[in-house]
Amino acid sequence: MKTCLRCVTVLSALLLASQGLASETRVIINLSDQRVSLVQQGRITLVSPIASGKPGWSTPTGNFRIFNKDVDHRSRSFGLVVDAYGRVVNSNATPGSHVPRGCHYEPAPMPYFMEFSPAVGMHAGYLPGYPASHGCVRMPRDMAVLFFERVQVGTPVTVVGSTANLTRVRRAVPIFPTVSFVVGKR
Repeated sequence: MKTCLRCVTVLSALLLASQGLASETRVIINLSDQRVSLVQQGRITLVSPIASGKPGWSTPTGNFRIFNKDVDHRSRSFGLVVDAYGRVVNSNATPGSHVPRGCHYEPAPMPYFMEFSPAVGMHAGYLPGYPASHGCVRMPRDMAVLFFERVQVGTPVTVVGSTANLTRVRRAVPIFPTVSFVVGKR
């Protein structure tokens, strides 16, 4: 009985500690600037360019909390149809898309996924220089790793701004950039 009570006490302390850390950390996504910032203890510690939702697939605005983290997430809604040689036959496929004989469907990889709204989150991905996702917030891989390390389940996320008048905000950023946008220490 004492061991069980000790486990409950330790788990409660860990849960309270992680919620405390989450409350000192927050994420601010600015759709107008196509940037995301991580604020820790009142200071901006990370800033990253993003690619948010494209027309018809807008990123939801408002106040949210991270409720799921998955380092190796795969989309449940979008992916590719690939032939036997690994060539992409359909780059905008869904699980219900027609898959020709000899081909297969591959769910889109969304590494370092931090979900803040149902089926919408921040993750590593390609940034073409304008809003281009199906609602998620893509960022360079090195930045997604840093955000993933620093946010917890329960971290507040505020999404502000609009992409209504955006056409291009910057040149494309590759998935594996050679420079980092880190402001603070790791």
